[in-house]
Amino acid sequence: MTILSRVFASFLKLPSAETHDIKVEKNLKIPMPDGAVLLANHYYPHRLDKRPTILICSVYNTRISSTNEAISIATAEQGFNVVVVNSRGTFGSTGEFDPFLSEPDDAPSIIEWLEKQEWFNGELCSEGASFLGYSQWPIARYAGSMLKAMSTQATGSSFRDMIYPGDTLSLEVFLFWMDTLESQHKNILASILVQTGNNRRGKLAMNLPLGELDNLLVGHENKFWREWLTHNLPGDNYWKRGDSSDALTLTKAPNHVLTGWHDFFLPQTIHDYLKMQSEGKNPYLTVGPWTHVEVAQSGIKDGMIWLRAKMFKQNEKLRKSPVRIYIMGAANEWREYPVWPPNDMQLQPWYLQANNGFSTDPPTVSEPDSYIYDPADPTPSIGGSSTGKPIEDNRSLESRSDVITYTSDTLKSKLELIGPVSAELFIKSSLKYTDFFVKICDVDSSGKSLNVCDGIQRLFPDNPSPQDDDIIKVNVNLWPTAYNFKKGHQIRIQVSSGAFPRFARNLGTDEPLTTATKMRIAEQLIFHDPNHPSAVILPVIIRKS
Repeated sequence: MTILSRVFASFLKLPSAETHDIKVEKNLKIPMPDGAVLLANHYYPHRLDKRPTILICSVYNTRISSTNEAISIATAEQGFNVVVVNSRGTFGSTGEFDPFLSEPDDAPSIIEWLEKQEWFNGELCSEGASFLGYSQWPIARYAGSMLKAMSTQATGSSFRDMIYPGDTLSLEVFLFWMDTLESQHKNILASILVQTGNNRRGKLAMNLPLGELDNLLVGHENKFWREWLTHNLPGDNYWKRGDSSDALTLTKAPNHVLTGWHDFFLPQTIHDYLKMQSEGKNPYLTVGPWTHVEVAQSGIKDGMIWLRAKMFKQNEKLRKSPVRIYIMGAANEWREYPVWPPNDMQLQPWYLQANNGFSTDPPTVSEPDSYIYDPADPTPSIGGSSTGKPIEDNRSLESRSDVITYTSDTLKSKLELIGPVSAELFIKSSLKYTDFFVKICDVDSSGKSLNVCDGIQRLFPDNPSPQDDDIIKVNVNLWPTAYNFKKGHQIRIQVSSGAFPRFARNLGTDEPLTTATKMRIAEQLIFHDPNHPSAVILPVIIRKS
């Protein structure tokens, strides 16, 4: 056991180690059918009998990073073989770097190689967050009955849904990711600069066309970046390679799903959980008050408790309730439930009203509200599930002319929301290409307006189709939430047409996303009348009297 692995085991509060006698085999070669060779490191408990294998496929630096090595050693000390495979084109593995899309192609050959290893006992499991969570799904498609347990964290099984939530490019996150990958080939100082480089990336994001941001950010072209932008339209067959969502049905392995309310992949993680739940697979779900990075930190401990329970029958630390979620806002507490969403949740429409009101009453006859969205002066993102601070005061944003707010009366009693959140907006736009962004905020007695959850939807010609009066009904899926509004507070809804640089600007033209430079101003109308009842659908917890 290294000093660093001991530090990580203590910091992450891992279960007591079974052994400290860990051996390492590095740069094991895994041949691919096309001639590429993937390199893998094998960490194993030297003096224990054959043990289950945790398989991790990664694009991160596993060859020289002392942090990653310490985590792998600490995991092996829990009584597992740990195999960490470098994805093609990364850190000694050959072949073209094609992240999120090559992993499904390479998964069968990795499993075939693993089955031939004399130390492999036929029992496979997987654990990890973000990319390490995504890469579990291709393995699950092909591993069959040898896959005994999984813990997918802060991720999704379909890459297209992760990079284009609401059909809008998640710009800030994937600029950060591209910057992070590049920093791994440089020194420690470069890695630190990546973590503190939000302002730099935000300024770079204003440059057009988007397809050339790779040159500006990392100093060279990235084929994957330009291809991702080229294939931005819904239904493009390009993304089928990166879609392993059929594994949600195929695999029988029990899964502990972890995510955070401020994780940018939260909707995709919850979607996968719900699919497994509908298939009768009884997955576990943990959702904390976490950002993406915080999920990865918490997931190591919770994932290990899960794998030890499933592989070694060590159930003493495994909770009885399948669902454990953190209630934000006035509650600030953990709760456990048998299912997500809770059985006492009721989807309740709250309507946008004249004079910027928001209530459960159906709207009366009224004129629509209007605003102008100018992509040259894009509506900024404040808080939310980005790479910055998730909860911020939104008052400066709400004072902008391109943001319309709708605010409830002061709440006479607390109001608790736990579940999915969506919006149905009736709109008319001067452009066929435009976005609509909806955010929920909690307003206290001082007027401070804090993020709760939000979502965005990009519109294309005839998608969705206009009604007879040329008014379009837009459905916006917001991030799910678990939030307690305190008595005396107000609920505020923001409607705008962007959140930059979190999401790429809609320039308002039919130019391809990767090469577009022309910009058009959008004139937007939001309707709230009996024939066009714009609403936000809230998951209200109904307490029995």
